[in-house]
Amino acid sequence: MSRSNKLKIFNDPIYGFIRIPNALIFDLIADPYFQRLRRISQMGLSYLVYPGAHHTRFHHALGSMHLMQEAIQLLRFKGVEVTDEEARGLLCAILLHDIGHGPFSHAMEHSLVEGIQHEAISLLFMQELNHKFNGSLTLGIEIFKGTYPKKFLNQLVSSQLDMDRLDYLKRDSFYTGVAEGNINAERLITMLNVVDNTLVVEEKGIYSVEKFLMARRFMYWQVYLHKTGLVAEQLLIKTLKRAKELVDLGIELPGSSALMFFLKNRINKSEFNAEVLTQFAALDDVDILSAIKQWQHNSDFVLSRLCKMILNRKLLNIRLKDSPTDENKFRLLYDNFKTRHKLNDSETSYFVFTGIIENKAYNRDNQNINVLRNNGKLVDVAKASDQLNLTALSETVTKYYICYPKDDL
Repeated sequence: MSRSNKLKIFNDPIYGFIRIPNALIFDLIADPYFQRLRRISQMGLSYLVYPGAHHTRFHHALGSMHLMQEAIQLLRFKGVEVTDEEARGLLCAILLHDIGHGPFSHAMEHSLVEGIQHEAISLLFMQELNHKFNGSLTLGIEIFKGTYPKKFLNQLVSSQLDMDRLDYLKRDSFYTGVAEGNINAERLITMLNVVDNTLVVEEKGIYSVEKFLMARRFMYWQVYLHKTGLVAEQLLIKTLKRAKELVDLGIELPGSSALMFFLKNRINKSEFNAEVLTQFAALDDVDILSAIKQWQHNSDFVLSRLCKMILNRKLLNIRLKDSPTDENKFRLLYDNFKTRHKLNDSETSYFVFTGIIENKAYNRDNQNINVLRNNGKLVDVAKASDQLNLTALSETVTKYYICYPKDDL
């Protein structure tokens, strides 16, 4: 690419100035595929709970890239070999790791496309960009996929202590105002090292890791799985599901061409070809919000009411419990709403439903975090910890929820 590299830095509220290290990264940031991330909310509809949470995937990608630059510099200082080509690959991989997110981030994965996660779509975007940039992303794609021989490079991009998690915890804490989720990302990076081709944390950094895992647990239950944010996302998923049902029945709905493409077609992983990727790249939060504003006036009771709930923040009641919802209570709420509004079972299920959420702050079975003792031995952080019982954080916490309407809008 022959573009002039005019933009050297971004001014970030978290880290200050973020430097653009080379022309390839600059051109990737300038590409329309990446610029689309400016219009993809980092935290979905969480701004209905935390008004400041309007930051985007664009912010997060740049922040993750900045931390990756810090990690590369630190590891090189400690004598770990990271070649210039590998450094470029790392920066490309982390910059583009979330490029496959759809509107409102995770909501898209459960509504407009079926059986394909955002990581798989990110890989498709990377492959398309690799073709556009004459193979410049080949090594970055290998690192992203975990097929590159140096395992620790992939761990910097995707693991339980990667640059992605370090940035989103710090950034989401800042924008939500939830101070308990704040972490010292720079301190954690300073404690990283590599042993036997694997990323480890030096023993003196164990308390920083403890704080990181506790902050992650807190952020999940207080922010990411906050009950109001949870019910808002469920309403958005159900709104798109209802719109799809109506379109399948031949009912015309207003919407952008990209949105209508996904409403009219059932797209799964095997069908996600170049044409679908082009349509996906044209889709962002603006399409969804614009459609919802129009659909609120639709004659269909279900679609109209769901849209009004989201737009006016008149959400469903939600109750979280440690045990499954009592069936009798569920049927009472279900039948009452069904009778009152003369709905069938399918229509009623949009407003009265149950679900399950799970979270595990630390997974000891998948790329666990190893602590490098001063004597050279590696120990799992949950065993090495003596300040807090991190073993409890490796247990899956399951909660059950029921959603049902408040008084009529």
